[in-house]
Amino acid sequence: MANVLLTQRCVRSCPYCFAKKHMDGSVPDDIISWEDIVYIADFLQDSANRGISLLGGEPTLHPDFSDIVLYLNARGFHVHVFTSGIMSTSVFEALKRKLSSLPKRKLSFVCNVNDPRESTEKELRAVGEFLTDFAPQVTLGFNMYRPDFDMRFLFDYINSYGLERRIRLGLAHPIPGEMNRFLAIQDLPKMAERIVDYIPDFARFKIAPGFDCGFPFCLFTEEQVGRLFAVMEGRLKFGCGPAIDISPDMSVWCCFPLSNVYTRSLYEFDSLQQLVAYYENMGKKIRIEAGGLYEACDDCSYREQGLCSGGCLAHILSNFRTEAKVRPEFMPP
Repeated sequence: MANVLLTQRCVRSCPYCFAKKHMDGSVPDDIISWEDIVYIADFLQDSANRGISLLGGEPTLHPDFSDIVLYLNARGFHVHVFTSGIMSTSVFEALKRKLSSLPKRKLSFVCNVNDPRESTEKELRAVGEFLTDFAPQVTLGFNMYRPDFDMRFLFDYINSYGLERRIRLGLAHPIPGEMNRFLAIQDLPKMAERIVDYIPDFARFKIAPGFDCGFPFCLFTEEQVGRLFAVMEGRLKFGCGPAIDISPDMSVWCCFPLSNVYTRSLYEFDSLQQLVAYYENMGKKIRIEAGGLYEACDDCSYREQGLCSGGCLAHILSNFRTEAKVRPEFMPP
């Protein structure tokens, strides 16, 4: 599934923001055109791909957001929207009027929320209104950028609003050459222990955690892996593969943390499969030279079984920024 950035403008300024470079450099008219939306729809349809994610910034800031969703639905796509849930009254009313009748098979949301203590009352009211009206279609997303995070409010949100009983857990990664907040490698074990602390809550409320890319499997003991597996939906696996992002100017990259070093143009590729293969090959070449986050990654049985990729490429490349560029075409500047 490709991620399409409708705009690079946002309503928040999160300290961990993966897209900080793009947010800071965005301009008021930095929105994707209808012509490019049609091109992307054709590109994905020709690639036999029927899923599309809409991101930003904040995607609902695009003046034609609701109409874009309806157009993509009419083309046969399931639309998955990543939003903060924070929007103006006029935007929210248009959202309700045009999209509230769409079934989950056509439209779903990931609402990325921050700790309420980091939000204003106005922001919290906006999030509450969004969750109230679109509850059955919403999965919560939470990005961890400090080891002492608190997830209790996520369980409260799910139980209070009747949301999807899943939480998408994201790990804030470094952006090579930037100054965003992220979890340093030495803080990852503490982060893992914090997640384990919440396993009883996941079990009690029948809520499944879902891990985004970049988590090293070895952060958890075998006993902890068993406990996590018991509350998860499906196989416990920690990968780090291409998450294709398409920006408003039709640039593409494999993931936000690496968007300032491995950017190409969508027009260079004939299919989504070709695009994914290009970035998969790039990742393999980097890992041949750099391995994983730890020396033990080279001989790790989890990597051999395909259960772990060795951690985030952005973390790995950040560690090697000061070393000799073994593969100049793949190492960051």
